[in-house]
Amino acid sequence: MIRRNILHISGIVQGVGFRPYVYSLALRYGLYGFVQNDGQGVVIEVEGEEEKLDLFFKTLYKELPPLARIDSIEKKETNHLKKEQTFSIIESRSTIKKALVSPDISLCDACLAEFNDTTNRRYGYFAINCTHCGPRYSIIKTVPYDRASTSMDRFTMCHQCEAEYIDPANRRYHAQPISCYECGPTLTLYDNLNREIKTENIPQFVSSLLQEGAIIAIKGLGGFHLMCNAYDDNSVSKLRQRKSRPSKPFAVLFPTIDSIEGHAMITSSDRTMIQSKEKPIVLVQKKENTPLSKYIAPLIDRIGVMLPYTPLQFLLFKYFKNPLIATSANLKSEPIVYTKEMLFEKLGKVVDYVLDMDRDIVNAVDDSVVQLIDKRPMFLRLARGFTPCSFHLPFKVDKHILAVGAEQKNTIALAFDDQVILSPYIGDLVSLDAMEYFERTLETFKRFYDFSPEMIVCDKHPSYTTTFWAKEQKLPLLQVQHHHAHILSVLFEQNIHTPVLGIAFDGTGYGDNGTLWGGEFLRIEQDYSYTRVSSFKPLVLLGGNKAIQEPRRIALSLAFDVMDLSEIKQSRLAKHFTPKELELLDQAYQKQIRTIDTSSVGRLFDGVASLLDIVQILSFDGESGLKMEQYYDPDIPDFYHFYIENGIIYYDEMIKALFYEHNQARGVSMFMNTLIEIIITIAHTQKLPLVFSGGVFQNKVLVEKLVQRLRQEKITYYFPQYIPPNDSSIALGQIAYTLQQLKLPK
Repeated sequence: MIRRNILHISGIVQGVGFRPYVYSLALRYGLYGFVQNDGQGVVIEVEGEEEKLDLFFKTLYKELPPLARIDSIEKKETNHLKKEQTFSIIESRSTIKKALVSPDISLCDACLAEFNDTTNRRYGYFAINCTHCGPRYSIIKTVPYDRASTSMDRFTMCHQCEAEYIDPANRRYHAQPISCYECGPTLTLYDNLNREIKTENIPQFVSSLLQEGAIIAIKGLGGFHLMCNAYDDNSVSKLRQRKSRPSKPFAVLFPTIDSIEGHAMITSSDRTMIQSKEKPIVLVQKKENTPLSKYIAPLIDRIGVMLPYTPLQFLLFKYFKNPLIATSANLKSEPIVYTKEMLFEKLGKVVDYVLDMDRDIVNAVDDSVVQLIDKRPMFLRLARGFTPCSFHLPFKVDKHILAVGAEQKNTIALAFDDQVILSPYIGDLVSLDAMEYFERTLETFKRFYDFSPEMIVCDKHPSYTTTFWAKEQKLPLLQVQHHHAHILSVLFEQNIHTPVLGIAFDGTGYGDNGTLWGGEFLRIEQDYSYTRVSSFKPLVLLGGNKAIQEPRRIALSLAFDVMDLSEIKQSRLAKHFTPKELELLDQAYQKQIRTIDTSSVGRLFDGVASLLDIVQILSFDGESGLKMEQYYDPDIPDFYHFYIENGIIYYDEMIKALFYEHNQARGVSMFMNTLIEIIITIAHTQKLPLVFSGGVFQNKVLVEKLVQRLRQEKITYYFPQYIPPNDSSIALGQIAYTLQQLKLPK
């Protein structure tokens, strides 16, 4: 019996070789009809014998191209048989836009083999790619994903590239960035005065400059990297000075996995992630006594490593054999620079040379950063390779919802139809440039999906730039408590629908009582309502927000809480203040002048790091926790005394002990053990699965030891797997809350 079926497929099915895959399946089973892209995904009309159609449908899911993902298939049978004699791929049609945009993906093995093949016409070509790899999100203007909708539209294909592009049997069929030496983008090198440098072999010349100690801005998939020789102390320290980045670690790009293993201790899980098709930066344990510059990650025992993911990076390593610093080209708290003009405006005094290409970046996107905990990924920055990140809903939303996230580590999220989209990492919205990047990212997604917000969701913090922005839009507005959103993001991500005990530890978040929270135990019900079960005794930020940059102020306020000024003056903490400062800060503490109370565990980390003389002034976010990790001693099982009364966690005895503690390893170990003991104690009172999130849970040692203990206690637990635990998850939690509210009976 002959049947004809019409399929509407949604998911990541454009620009990933899905149509030629369908074409080859149809030919395999002797079926007729067509496949085409539309604004929602892919449409297939397929006709043939019933048994062959059944085989076609069964195989469709099983042999997907590596970058493809099917979220849903709507299938219906039609009585209108067309009796074609062929199966064809036809031109895209424009409909309602909801086709998912694929992230940018690292160079695939097939392209790398051609890149290294001296007989191949693309041998050593810096922009080689195919349907299975290369730029996607970074070059797309809108969907459907066709060449005319990308920044490749200005490059006319040569006859050979066009032949590959139109051949369904070729892996470059409709690979929109397809090009070669004859018809593709070109490289141009400039000095730091924006003057073009003419040279026959640019990559080889750039490699020689790197060897001589130069700092070079090199254009990547989603923006520029600042690169220099990772073995050269002078180059790395010069980069730190010029960029005003005193101690925040630099990422290192290595030529091979063997090279990484020569400089770092990596697990099998680390290796799998490092070599994945996304090629993120992976945080691993660095080895001692390697040739790497001591300035890469000062006073920290870990290092961020990654492998080459663009053909240009592979090309550089053909000539330059050492690892390279590959840090994002940006100023502090500003987004990554993605045009040469922006580079010279902002970083012209930082670099010696600029290596540019004339394929424009439409959508900037930074490198992803991840670490492996419990053999599972924990993302610290979700960006290139993984975003845009999409979630398929089992129902349809009847309005366009925009969640604008938090102020730090910002992302945005959209809900429409049966999709939720999480944007790539945007960053800290503390400058005009950062807000412009926020608005530009929003415009990108509005353009992708003809998305016009009908409702906005934001944080409750009255001073967040996202809150101000959301209120200015004059649209229906919903505000979600910060730590509530942290926990809901994990419930949404992992499809959890039972009551849980949510633990949200972070640096700051606006609480329901108008104070700053950050050490919260929230009982979340099935309808997503919550109760604040417990929280840490508030500590005082002396000088308000200034204390966030100066852990010594937090340590001093913790000390003021348990002892008098005369005792403090005789301690090692006093050396970090002048006598006058101590007097003035004591008065400020006693009279509550320019002080802020917070239950933040992130700030408690800062205070403990200062008490143990690990860090007094911060140069980057999370520095205290990162430096404390290397002092943890698993052979010290003890913890400090604490007690819980009326839901408040009191820890005065811990502060007294830490004030006089001279053994940093013992102090750090007992502090982290205390946090774990507090969590276990409260978990046993609630008898619920645990869900933990928030920036403090980026601390690898804390999470590994906590997970170990939860297993011993047979307590079910969840933590973020595909999204970061930090504020980049807030937008997704805001969407989760809103979707739940819309489903509740009015």
